[in-house]
Amino acid sequence: MSSTAGQVIRCKAAVAWEAGKPLVIEEVEVAPPQVMEVRLKILVTSLCHTDVYFWEAKGQTPLFPRIFGHEAGGIVESVGEGVTDLQPGDHVLPVFTGECKECRHCKSEESNMCDLLRINTDRGVMLSDNKSRFSINGKPVYHFVGTSTFSEYTVVHVGCVAKINPAAPLDKVCVLSCGISTGLGATLNVAKPSKGSSVAIFGLGAVGLAAAEGARIAGAARIIGIDLNPKRFNDAKKFGVTEFLNPKDHDKPIQEVIAEMTDGGVDRSVECTGNVNAMISAFECVHDGWGVAVLVGVPNKDDSFKTHPVNLLNERTLKGTFFGNYKPRSDLPSVVEKYMNKELEVEKFITHEVPFAEINKAFEYMLSGDGLRCIIRMDA
Repeated sequence: MSSTAGQVIRCKAAVAWEAGKPLVIEEVEVAPPQVMEVRLKILVTSLCHTDVYFWEAKGQTPLFPRIFGHEAGGIVESVGEGVTDLQPGDHVLPVFTGECKECRHCKSEESNMCDLLRINTDRGVMLSDNKSRFSINGKPVYHFVGTSTFSEYTVVHVGCVAKINPAAPLDKVCVLSCGISTGLGATLNVAKPSKGSSVAIFGLGAVGLAAAEGARIAGAARIIGIDLNPKRFNDAKKFGVTEFLNPKDHDKPIQEVIAEMTDGGVDRSVECTGNVNAMISAFECVHDGWGVAVLVGVPNKDDSFKTHPVNLLNERTLKGTFFGNYKPRSDLPSVVEKYMNKELEVEKFITHEVPFAEINKAFEYMLSGDGLRCIIRMDA
């Protein structure tokens, strides 16, 4: 791969030209990496709901044309000036947020919210020079969350690249670069349920099921799944969920139902929907004295959280988390090792697979609610 170092690479990318319209496979030019950047050859990528959300232009100032994608696995093709801890041939996971290792957050053991590289959904250019590395006929195509993995080659800041075990199958562990790690870490790193405890999981999509997987790994005795879609309940059993609740089936708030069936509330809850009412329920369903609720889902910008202060005074704890409190470069390699050591199963999250030329099928699966993760093979 080193023969292409320093040169512009022509390759295929799936370009979103406008909101909500099918992606188009185009030939793009990918410039060489600049200071503190690496250029990656993407081998596999997958579709996350965040890609769909911004492709539909629901939560942003629309920015098109754009190359989406942020869950992926690849190999370093070349490195820019100043990059010392990666070299061509390294197997890596690009990540939508980063770790500069220099700021207060990166130096803190309690935070993973890097000042320099935390997620920025509006920025469509690279940090070093405010320019895109992608172009078509000399006209720029914008980046997405610093990764843009729906391209055979992409350029990423070195702080957003986790070097992993080269023996790990990229077509499996690529899903650890976003949603699965977010849910898993929310439980293992933040909620921290003890063995034999009870955990409520709100929302049984990929992130919620990863949170349930974390509860299973931690040894929770009761894992209660809450979702409005009863079709999800059967699959959730594979992730350790022991009981199911559909709020539509009850004529009282679901937190009251949970409190009744658990003798006062669960020990831990993890909210993975982004619905503010589910967030309130997740907090109010934990037991007084020791209950901890963790919010993972991203709410609408105008939402507000309302609960009675006595819920806090009665020693319930409310926490938030971002990317499961994992620092991408420091922590993701060990999450991959959990998979390699058979402590963590990721295959059950992968429900579909398509060749790159049929990437729009992945969007159809996601929009229909059919499946969890669709692997997109760049060379197929």
